[in-house]
Amino acid sequence: MRIRRVIDLSLPIDPSTQIYPGDPQVSFRAAATIAGEGFNLLGIEMGSQTGTNCDAPYHFLETGARIDEVSLDLFAGPGVVIDVRGKAPRAAITVADVVPYLDALEAGVIVIFHTGWPRYYGTPRYFDHPYLDAAACQLLLDHGVRTFCLDTQNIDETPDAKHPGVGFPVHLLIAEAGGVIVENLRGVEQIDWSSPLITMFPLRLTGADGSPTRAVAIEFGS
Repeated sequence: MRIRRVIDLSLPIDPSTQIYPGDPQVSFRAAATIAGEGFNLLGIEMGSQTGTNCDAPYHFLETGARIDEVSLDLFAGPGVVIDVRGKAPRAAITVADVVPYLDALEAGVIVIFHTGWPRYYGTPRYFDHPYLDAAACQLLLDHGVRTFCLDTQNIDETPDAKHPGVGFPVHLLIAEAGGVIVENLRGVEQIDWSSPLITMFPLRLTGADGSPTRAVAIEFGS
């Protein structure tokens, strides 16, 4: 077996990266330069949930595992893409949307919700994304899924002045089950083969609630 393709599913991180409202902005500075010190070194300041990022259970559960404590098994596995493109702004992804995919789901499978919402990245509409409802989340958990990924800013509804939402029920369900969430994927439409290997390993940040990740889809061939 050999690797035929590697598809990057990650956002670039730089000072223009769109962030969740209230999160720290990304800041780069030259900490050293070839002209000054003989080598280049970049100083970076950003939040733990910047760009394509992974939530550890601790993000929403005080007793939950921190990102450096989560089993690495959750960050690599066969992917199942659930196509929910065509959803209206702030529409729920429901049980009816996931039922057609249940036969492919078992422990170790990584679920990716493909909403198509990255086309609004960089605009206020990006925060009006579809979101997973609690009943659909519970059904996936019942089928052994512990790694939930999507191409939007938030797996729950992102609240604002007009849409206060109902809190973060899906984050809590997944955290309580010891699962992880990877948000802000890109390029999911490029996964045009079955059974991709998905990897999205976070940085080993001691005690952190989450970390940026470099998510990829890998196709193997003979």
